[in-house]
Amino acid sequence: MRAIVRSIPASFVDALATSPQPIDVALARRQHAAYVAALEAAGATVRWIAAREDCPDSCFVEDIAVIAGGLALVTRPGAPSRRAEVEAVAAVLADCVDVATMAEPATLDGGDCLRLGTTIYVGRSARTNAAGIARLAEVFAPRGYRVVAVDLPPGILHLKCVATRLDDERVLLARDSLPASTFAAGVVWVPADETYAANAVALGSHAIIAADFPHTHEALLAAGFTVHPVPTSEVRKADGSLTCQSILLDV
Repeated sequence: MRAIVRSIPASFVDALATSPQPIDVALARRQHAAYVAALEAAGATVRWIAAREDCPDSCFVEDIAVIAGGLALVTRPGAPSRRAEVEAVAAVLADCVDVATMAEPATLDGGDCLRLGTTIYVGRSARTNAAGIARLAEVFAPRGYRVVAVDLPPGILHLKCVATRLDDERVLLARDSLPASTFAAGVVWVPADETYAANAVALGSHAIIAADFPHTHEALLAAGFTVHPVPTSEVRKADGSLTCQSILLDV
């Protein structure tokens, strides 16, 4: 497994947020380093992209691409301020996989996309529109993937805020968010009061989770995972979490 990550710029203090709080960039960088160390401990080879100061949110690389079947769909992010992030990520991906692009009026954030086997679930959100979902289906259908749109509850930024892939047969899902029947998979439940921890990065038998969510930690241990808790206070202030800090490629 390879992971693409992007350094945190000093401008991260100006990252998009629904409830802005002061961000400690030095602490954010230490927490990001802990996240990268967890990726490596889980067996990933990490490739870095340099920070871009005019793109405060650029460390959230997941939103810039959707990967499946040896193909990367480079997105057109829903937030206009993030569209300058695309070029550098696309260049790195072109070294690894085939690349497809997305044009106006389509918008799509990678954080809205969850792949289970040959199905890609995509959240209808403020960042992902109908044209973006249609482009996703157009690009991946020839590779044997079907796209299933998911209506998100009010106030949910991305699908992966409440559900993430553990493997092709299981999802990690926050209670009181989406019904289990949303996904053709088994469910490992996250208590409603630990919803933030429903965003986790699973690599084989390893799971990287947000620290300080004990019930989710225990649920993943019981599900057979080696658990790597990492601190997330600063990315959380920017409406970020764990999956959004990397692009994973199993090629």
